Amino acid sequence: MKPADSFILVTGAAGGIGAAVCRELALRGASLVLGGRSGDELLALETELRALGARTSRLVADLVEEDPARTAQRAIAAFGSLDMVINCVGVQTFGLAADEAAGDTRRMFLANTVAPIQLCNALLPHMTGRGNGHIVLIGSIFGSIAFPCFASYSASKFALRGYAEALRRELAGSGVRVSYVAPRYTRTAFNRDAVARMAEALKMNTDSPEAVARSIVAAIEADTADTYLGWPEKLFVRINALLPRVVDRALIPQVRRMVGFTRRAESGPA
Repeated sequence: MKPADSFILVTGAAGGIGAAVCRELALRGASLVLGGRSGDELLALETELRALGARTSRLVADLVEEDPARTAQRAIAAFGSLDMVINCVGVQTFGLAADEAAGDTRRMFLANTVAPIQLCNALLPHMTGRGNGHIVLIGSIFGSIAFPCFASYSASKFALRGYAEALRRELAGSGVRVSYVAPRYTRTAFNRDAVARMAEALKMNTDSPEAVARSIVAAIEADTADTYLGWPEKLFVRINALLPRVVDRALIPQVRRMVGFTRRAESGPA
């Protein structure tokens, strides 16, 4: 689907990747519904996008707390119809599974998995009724390669990837497309100080949110089903699917080094 002249809801619009995606779409002539929890952040983004000539509408809502049917209705009402939803909402914790608070686990699955699934399900009658639509779910490389010290986050993104795959098969022939895009480590505030220091120490490959946004929009324009960003990460995704024990040998030796950074996170910045 081409973004030009499309009505698109972007959730998590004020976040690093979300805001960058909105800028890319604005430059391509899309009309944007900006979804997020912070009205002030959305207003600042809206001011920026309107300076680029984009039509925008703000949708201030906590997707975890608000009724998904109501959120869907508000999004559709902004321009009278909706062609696409791009889910950029996400939260994570970094640390050993045994140290993760139960509330953090619940919050992660609600934000990363349950809320986007419920919103997409609520939007489906509108899209299937028109015989046209595009659902874009932003996952993670960790949704294919289960990473130590990100166990619950990985699991939440594995689940989102499974939903995307099943929904794509379910909607075949309906005119509604489903795309799953999996970035690798992205340099945003989402990855707090301890994670950034760990990534630098382990020499993890990183991308800017602008580069990720360009890849997401390119995947949308090409109507690509699954897109994994970064090399050699996309190769490791294939290896992990076929030979996960090979990936074990690469990741398990890193755990001790990673644990050191989780302890620094608990005690504060170094």
